[in-house]
Amino acid sequence: MSVVVLGSANADLVVEVARRPAAGETVLGSDTRIMPGGKGANTAVAAARAGAEVALVAAVGTDDYGTFLLDALREAGVDTTGVRRVPTPTGLAYITLTPDGENSIIVSPGANSRLTAADVDLGEAAVLVASLEVPIPVVEHAVALAVREGVRPVVNLSPVAELSAATIAALDPLVVNEHEAKVLADYSHGDGPRSTVITLGARGALVITADGSEHIPAPQVEAVDTTGAGDAFTGALAARLADGATLAEATRHAITHAAESVTRHGAQG
Repeated sequence: MSVVVLGSANADLVVEVARRPAAGETVLGSDTRIMPGGKGANTAVAAARAGAEVALVAAVGTDDYGTFLLDALREAGVDTTGVRRVPTPTGLAYITLTPDGENSIIVSPGANSRLTAADVDLGEAAVLVASLEVPIPVVEHAVALAVREGVRPVVNLSPVAELSAATIAALDPLVVNEHEAKVLADYSHGDGPRSTVITLGARGALVITADGSEHIPAPQVEAVDTTGAGDAFTGALAARLADGATLAEATRHAITHAAESVTRHGAQG
């Protein structure tokens, strides 16, 4: 495998609403759509669709949602050998989607919280990419293992959590959006990551390396659903890095991939 993804696998329960409810308010929505999601699974599917050989390290329940997710991953070409089934409900994401394509998400981690360091196997990977809907100690173990085995470690700091200075210093790149970048600055310590990519939504991304920074613009599209756009970006980025592209080249491709993703409904669609 050229890319190993460590992260969550969730069933997304999506309801479209005219507007988000205020505190204590009830708002009627559409019928619920059940779709495959989870930051890890989304990233793995994006990397596979960008041409990489991809394996996912994750945990799902023994329930019907777990079966649903495994079937979707395999259909997308993701190796699920490293996805463990556990006697805990599969992770769920409750998503409200407004007409402007924006979303609000509540995640119930479920089986994702049962992932352990013993589950991590990088095989012959060129790139490890992780996100933070799984236990942080497992992510930090995986990054340390990647450093020892000569695998390029990439972490999407989402949802925001504090990582050790050693973990941050190993990342090449650390991927954050504008909000996450502000939070990161509040607790940053040590020398910082080897490189950083700050995603800017419709404005593209900022690539920061030891040689300086570069703003890469995004194509203009009509967004219908932004769910999973960041995961699409990170997966496509990892795929191109595994092919030997520079960080700027990989970011250009990832921006295009993410822009296309928001023109379709669902995280993996």
